[in-house]
Amino acid sequence: MLTKIAKKSVKAGKRVNTKHVDSLIKKYKRERWAQNSKNLGKEDSLSVWYSLEELQAFLQTAKESGSDGVRLYFGVYDKDTAENPDFEGRQTIVFVATKAKEMESGTANKEVFVQTEDGTSILAFNLGKICPPSCGSIGDDDGGGFGFILVDKGEDGLCVV
Repeated sequence: MLTKIAKKSVKAGKRVNTKHVDSLIKKYKRERWAQNSKNLGKEDSLSVWYSLEELQAFLQTAKESGSDGVRLYFGVYDKDTAENPDFEGRQTIVFVATKAKEMESGTANKEVFVQTEDGTSILAFNLGKICPPSCGSIGDDDGGGFGFILVDKGEDGLCVV
């Protein structure tokens, strides 16, 4: 006789509304972005864009590799990771495939590693279109129109973001 074991579904997020998104972005701009940009000496990125096609392809690869989740890390490009020199120093998002693992202390979401031509590597996805510098011009995303605020940069004046 075969015993069927129910797979426990773990969910951590939910859909949110426009007001929620606008609030998060405005708070980020006031409390983090202005200082990040000042320290960087140029406007830091505010968003990262990926096409649905490439996200679906990554998620399919992750699923086929045994992943049951994805962790999003905040990161910063350096001269070795920035494919575009304008990206250097700016923040980004990197997707890392994960798999739940039961531990004595509870469930942990561990990174998934795969075999590549170069050996074992983490299964991750990055290098989207960051804004700035890739925003606001013809054919580029304008950031979606969320969270526009006036930022007081102290002695450096005011800035609308």
